[in-house]
Amino acid sequence: MTDVFVNYRTGDEESAATMIARELVRRFGQERIFFASKSIEAGHRFPGELVRALDECAALVAVIGPRWAEVRGADDRPALQSEQDWPRREIRTALDRGVLVIPVLVGRATRIDPAVLPEDLRELADCQYKRFDHRNDQADLTAIGDALARQLPELGAVDRDERAARERAEAKSRKKKRSGDDAGQTRMRTGKVRGGIGNLNGDLSGTFLNKPQGPVNTGRGHQYNAPHFEGDNTGVQYTAGDNSGTVHQRFERERRRSDDER
Repeated sequence: MTDVFVNYRTGDEESAATMIARELVRRFGQERIFFASKSIEAGHRFPGELVRALDECAALVAVIGPRWAEVRGADDRPALQSEQDWPRREIRTALDRGVLVIPVLVGRATRIDPAVLPEDLRELADCQYKRFDHRNDQADLTAIGDALARQLPELGAVDRDERAARERAEAKSRKKKRSGDDAGQTRMRTGKVRGGIGNLNGDLSGTFLNKPQGPVNTGRGHQYNAPHFEGDNTGVQYTAGDNSGTVHQRFERERRRSDDER
């Protein structure tokens, strides 16, 4: 099924027509774009293939450069004036069928002057056009493809650029959700902690002492500890909060009574 017929004139911006057709093929698929020099297989009858594609197409893109109305035929007359001129016949067939016709003005080409058109093509001058310039090729190619995708639902359904954009958006959303989940896992839920000092609300920050085994200073000022230990000096003193004061600790073994030293 051919959705888009790319119409152009030999001797007038064939390279631009090739670029446009190649971009449409990339975006919508080879089977949906007809471009005579690429779509007609060797040995196939040229007129029959053109007529078949024109009968099937839902849109025609007419590539029009600065010399489009000036290129001359074998009789040295403007080719456009001949009823047998294929670009003219293709556009006339599309207009007669009432399908979407989009003129694409290339480079220095100006808006179509109805006065230079044969009477059976005058309607072409009324069709809203798009532009294509080699200096702005990617943006112009995108605009042409977007116009076709918007107006032809069949093309919009297979639009590779739209699908890629949707996949990028979904991937970004999944990544954002994972980041949110990971951040949530690093937070502690508010609850009771047995044996500790202070309350926990929201995110945990600072220092929490769970079941301290010695004196604890949780504010300003000095703390002096002189505990008495037996065995190794394994006691631990804790200071929490604003440690702007000092903590003094003295550890000593139990003195033996003088009687034991004799």
